[in-house]
Amino acid sequence: MSAPESVHRRARELHQQLHEHNYRYYTKDDPLISDAEYDQLLRELQTLESKYPELDTPDSPTRRVGAAPLKGFGEVRHEVRMLSLDNSFTDDELADFDRRVRERLGEGKVEYAAEPKLDGLAVSLLYQHGQLVRAATRGDGETGENVTENVRTMASVPLKLAGSGIPDELEVRGEVYLSHAGFEALNRQAEAEGQKPFVNPRNAAAGSLRQLDSAITAQRPLEMFCYGVGKVSGGTLANTHMDILAQLQQWHLRVYDDIRLVSGVEGCVSYYQRYLQQRQRLPFEIDGVVFKVNRLDQQEKLGFVSRAPRWAIARKFPAEERESTVLGIDIQVGRTGALTPVARLEPVFVGGVTVTNATLHNEDEIRRKDVRSG
Repeated sequence: MSAPESVHRRARELHQQLHEHNYRYYTKDDPLISDAEYDQLLRELQTLESKYPELDTPDSPTRRVGAAPLKGFGEVRHEVRMLSLDNSFTDDELADFDRRVRERLGEGKVEYAAEPKLDGLAVSLLYQHGQLVRAATRGDGETGENVTENVRTMASVPLKLAGSGIPDELEVRGEVYLSHAGFEALNRQAEAEGQKPFVNPRNAAAGSLRQLDSAITAQRPLEMFCYGVGKVSGGTLANTHMDILAQLQQWHLRVYDDIRLVSGVEGCVSYYQRYLQQRQRLPFEIDGVVFKVNRLDQQEKLGFVSRAPRWAIARKFPAEERESTVLGIDIQVGRTGALTPVARLEPVFVGGVTVTNATLHNEDEIRRKDVRSG
């Protein structure tokens, strides 16, 4: 039975209201209605779609609960490669990057967009005429996995863009992650169900996004921040990175609110130091900050090397350090007969993993540090 026009009209109203409430709650952190009122609107739409299956469209807010399990992920070839970033580990290396940029551009000082580097999973979102039609993991940069049904369940990802000036085809790139609160809640649930807890938020986010059953992904508190674009056709974007991010926000895509425009290497170092100090107070894991030349014409002039853009760099944080106690030292015999001492440690959580053993392969260092039981 075909739905009457009045039902189609009500379904469109519910779509619009639910998309707006999702945006206000998950992106703006400024809800307009209670959870109970939201649930009532969602149930009304679910009832209509159950009675009239033609109303169940790909951009329906009811898709947040997941679809039928997949037998495997399809392959997606990125039309614009998803490149990785070169890393810097010292201020001197960051200064070298800035010098190379200025020399290639012939500029005295360059402006950079500065943002935290979330420790999550890079994902590409493809919107056609404002509707989400495909989501893919970064993979090897050339080819990724089709995770569309799973990404549809994420409330922080709009199924339909809002506003004007949206290109006919817009590929948006960002990072899928778990907040500290989401990670702790997920592990509490795992332990309550007698399952093994996840080791760190990044692994948990990656595992949650790659579930063949999107109903499982829907139960995981995944979030996403957008940080750039790939392919764009049938429209134009702004000519600076910061202005493009502002456009994405206008279209209801989620962008981190403390991305800043900084001037020269001094501005980069200052931004990095600020995040190094507040790293532990953030609601999510970051492993550094990223600097991108702001002007797109300058990005184009700088170009790429084989695997990374010349106009961007990640300034990584120092490796996390923790102290532990040597409980004992065992000798392992290798395949060739080589003897290697191995320290058994009081378990310590560092860098997202629990360390219990350490190979003592450098005899001079072991003597210098006086490493021994106790």
